[in-house]
Amino acid sequence: MSERRLVRVAATSARVVAGAAVATAAVLGTVVAIAAPWPQYSAIPVRVQVTPTPGDTLLACDGPLLALGRSADSASSLSSAAGQQVISGPADSDASSTALTGATSDASGDAEALRAAPRDGAPSPLAAAGSATAAASDLIGFAASACRPPLAESWLVGGATTTGANDLVVLANPGAVPATVQLSVYGAKGVSDPPSGQNLVVPAGGRRVVPLAGLLLGEESPVVRVVSSGAPVHASLQAQLTRLLLPGGVDQVAPLAQADTRLVMPGVQVLATDASQAGTVLRLLSPGSDASATVTLVPNDPSVSAPAPTDIPLTAGLPTSVNLSGAAAGAYTVDVSATAPIVGATWSTTGFGEGSDFAWYVSAPAISTPSAIAVAPGVGANLVIAGGDTDTAVTLTPADGGAAITTTVAAGASVAVPVAAGDYRLETAAPVRAAVTYAGTGALASYPLWPADAAASALTILP
Repeated sequence: MSERRLVRVAATSARVVAGAAVATAAVLGTVVAIAAPWPQYSAIPVRVQVTPTPGDTLLACDGPLLALGRSADSASSLSSAAGQQVISGPADSDASSTALTGATSDASGDAEALRAAPRDGAPSPLAAAGSATAAASDLIGFAASACRPPLAESWLVGGATTTGANDLVVLANPGAVPATVQLSVYGAKGVSDPPSGQNLVVPAGGRRVVPLAGLLLGEESPVVRVVSSGAPVHASLQAQLTRLLLPGGVDQVAPLAQADTRLVMPGVQVLATDASQAGTVLRLLSPGSDASATVTLVPNDPSVSAPAPTDIPLTAGLPTSVNLSGAAAGAYTVDVSATAPIVGATWSTTGFGEGSDFAWYVSAPAISTPSAIAVAPGVGANLVIAGGDTDTAVTLTPADGGAAITTTVAAGASVAVPVAAGDYRLETAAPVRAAVTYAGTGALASYPLWPADAAASALTILP
């Protein structure tokens, strides 16, 4: 082998040995680097805890009773049939009042809106309720309702669009910007979105009235879902009935804020009526899915025997009616538990002849915080309180400084307390549900009580 070739072989061997050494070092370095602790980096997210500024307490009233088609020039025009007398308080809330316009061509059909600024870092306690009595050839009866805060979504359970019914969906916007409302109607064929109930603009500070029959005609048990965008609205239903050209009553039906698996309707009057006709009827709807509901009647008078609970199957999207007229005459709390969220209300009438009246009893939410309530003027007014899971003491204090009334409500029982028109403070040691009810000759009405808005709690914001 020549000297030059020996040099090349030696050089190549040296390169191979050096390359192997470098590769081995790289592998060992990688292994050591993986095993060695890596630098740790951590960042604490920025957290800002703030308490939202409380807003104004805002209530919208149902306003006067309305009559449709009294004008010979326009069968579709509305007019005021009976003014509403409103009670509000407490006086130290310094609430201001404005008119909700647009229901009629003049100011006689305007409703009242009340606004109170926050006080001491919390929403001001404010309650209001009104009543009206109609006595005309085309409209007769007594109606009472509470003034409510506007909602983005609500449910109206009541009324009909069959012969003799002349019901009205009333939408009020007490806010500062217009609202756009969509109405869906649940009936015998399920849910529908009628064109006449879509994209309804309710101006700020205004009202809009939609005949229920114009949404879905021929329905015995409709339920209306109200969804608003842009601004929340207060929705209510004026239900009125005519039998053989004789007026058979009127009512202003309160909304339900949401579907729930538990509905409690305090103070439902079951009256002795014609046995051939249903004088007390419960209407239920499970909007989302098939469900089973258990209906329990709890008498206000403990000496009255309670009927056995009844199980009712519910088909999704189809309203169901349950005849409760078989119970002994008296006042009851209708308690409904379901396997899925439902909405419902109970209808009762004083009779089926001339001069009769009816009422819709809407489910009442639980009250656990001190709340301002208002009792509208009317005959036979009672505060009916339905107890919860434990015995509790409930105190009702008149805002005018009168003597407080304290009553004990047993678990699962109901108590009726006679009350006069005015505003009160209701305090309870445990959650209860309550309603103001009225019962007299040719007069029947009810509205549920809602709890006061609680002060907003602190929020944690992560930018």
